[in-house]
Amino acid sequence: MTQPRIVLEVFSDFVCPFCYLELPELEALEARFGEALGIRWRAFELRPEPHPPLDPDADYLHDVWQRSVLPMAGERGMTLHLPSIQPRSRLAHEAHAWAEARSPEHADRLRLALFRGFFEASLDLGDIDALMNQAEALGLDGHDLARALNEGRFRQAVRDDLHQAHTLGISGVPGLRFMLDGEHAGVLEGAQPRRQLLLAVERLFDLMG
Repeated sequence: MTQPRIVLEVFSDFVCPFCYLELPELEALEARFGEALGIRWRAFELRPEPHPPLDPDADYLHDVWQRSVLPMAGERGMTLHLPSIQPRSRLAHEAHAWAEARSPEHADRLRLALFRGFFEASLDLGDIDALMNQAEALGLDGHDLARALNEGRFRQAVRDDLHQAHTLGISGVPGLRFMLDGEHAGVLEGAQPRRQLLLAVERLFDLMG
């Protein structure tokens, strides 16, 4: 199978509502360009230790959700609820890396389950048992996932993604890095409308000639 000449790396965090809200836009890109475009998800922990997690009752969160998150969710046909908890997300990223090591399809399914779990049912993304249960509900080996998380098998992979994002100058998520033939071709930050994404990819196809 040939590698796509255009690749979009998506740096995201499972506790970022705008990353979840970008899912249908990215799915539209995949539907439009098919195998000519590759989308790869990368970890970006917004508040790694020692930074404290957000207060789930902070006025800041309620304001952002009312002004931006909920209106965008309505526009994109999605249901989100402000989570009652704000856990650290590192273990969720490690779980996603574990699934990706098995197959892209496993990663796709677990990614969606973690986003939905957190933004629809306040899933504790920092709890190994909760992550194991999510994996098992998808027919994956939850016990192997728990061992991987306890052993820190994918911890460095998550750190490497965050380091790469910082090297690229990405400071917020979703951070969208476009690549053409393996070379850096630009970055967009924040949840982008479908039209903007389509135009960005079409410009790269124009450069391909």
